[in-house]
Amino acid sequence: MIYLTLFAVFLEIGAVSFGGGYGMLPMMRDVCLSHGFLTEEQFMDFIAVAESTPGPIAVNMATFIGSSQGGVLGAFLATLGVVLPAFIIILLIAAILKNLLKYRGVQGFLSGVRPAVAALILATAVVMGLRTVLGVTTFSGGFSFNYKGLIILAVLVLVGLGSKYLLKKKASPIVMILLSAGLGMLLYGVL
Repeated sequence: MIYLTLFAVFLEIGAVSFGGGYGMLPMMRDVCLSHGFLTEEQFMDFIAVAESTPGPIAVNMATFIGSSQGGVLGAFLATLGVVLPAFIIILLIAAILKNLLKYRGVQGFLSGVRPAVAALILATAVVMGLRTVLGVTTFSGGFSFNYKGLIILAVLVLVGLGSKYLLKKKASPIVMILLSAGLGMLLYGVL
């Protein structure tokens, strides 16, 4: 039964989410929490791992969540579910792309979806940031500062700004991920 649930849930996510992997994260979070697949903290850990591994974040998340719930078969079915709608849609669009984009309705649809996707991504980032760094879980709840998380955030911001203004180039995402992983191991006692 878990296999059918994983496939159906991720098929739905893949079919109705716009904006790529980051646009899918809010829906994945809601589904994982409502089905009891993961806790909030586990979900955020999965995002960190999915972001750090090669490949699209949505595919990585589906694979990791499916694996945690149903092993290898669960990982396969969740991944298949999340990529199948996009695969089918891309095939259809590729077949009629030239004719499709000339319609004002299609252009209007795409122009209307872009701000919604940006808002979903921003809302997810804000919620995750409040939860991770400030410990805010509800509006009525208090703050529970995660000083170690604040230190890591501050170091990453300083490195990013220093790279931008002193070296005149953007900090490498790989360096930032490795730096944050190293700081996490140092501050959270793994080393």
